[in-house]
Amino acid sequence: MTDEEWAAVRGLLPVPAWMNGRGGRPEGYCHRQMIDAVRYLVDNGIKWRSMPADFPVWDRVYAFWRRWRDTGLTAEFHDRLRGKIRENEGRGPEPTAAVIDSQSVKAAASVPAASRGYDGAKKINGRKRHIIVDCLGLLLTVQVTAADVTDREAACDLLEQLRARHRKIRLVWADGGYSGRLVDWTAETLQLTLKIVKRSDSTRGFTVLPRRWVVERTLGWLMRSRRLARDYERRPDSSEAAVLWSMTMPLGRRLTRTRNVTLPSPAAA
Repeated sequence: MTDEEWAAVRGLLPVPAWMNGRGGRPEGYCHRQMIDAVRYLVDNGIKWRSMPADFPVWDRVYAFWRRWRDTGLTAEFHDRLRGKIRENEGRGPEPTAAVIDSQSVKAAASVPAASRGYDGAKKINGRKRHIIVDCLGLLLTVQVTAADVTDREAACDLLEQLRARHRKIRLVWADGGYSGRLVDWTAETLQLTLKIVKRSDSTRGFTVLPRRWVVERTLGWLMRSRRLARDYERRPDSSEAAVLWSMTMPLGRRLTRTRNVTLPSPAAA
């Protein structure tokens, strides 16, 4: 991170328990060093043991990653960044609409057979990332499953998580893979409107579809991180954590750009 980005995100970091007088041993490394090391790993797709000597020892960085993953601090840090971006964009703290989609990726040999599968439609042996984003393309929730889990099956659990975390959401856009009984189940059980945005049968070639392009752009952002080009994680929750860490990078840069904008003076206006 640049100094400007660190200044922007420092106040959004979760506060360790020992700093609040709730026990625990003080941490031996600066959070900026640890976050830079984790982001380097996700961005460049290196192995844990290949951590450059400029960062803390790899097992200490992994212990930081594991602790934040298991205690929910990774999600908390990401959500704070997302809330700050929405505030700077003039949006409310909670979204009222969202977009859902999935992405199948190949799995490395380190991924156990119990958490991988074959996506017949995409012809991919690996895992599938199911994400929901707001209208700005900012991640709201993510779930990683085996690739043979259908979009409708994963959407039931994912939409329930969305409803529990974001009570103001009333409308969710989706593609044709989510059509069918899921639309009625979502309306009756979760009081959400699942609106299907379909591609016209007469359309040829690439075309931008309303609303759906937002989540497709977010999936494109994720693929910029080499750690996410293929799934290397043994555990699905580690894959979800990698997605969250990947999203913190564009959020931090976007927050820095917002801070650097200088508004015109009243006299100049």
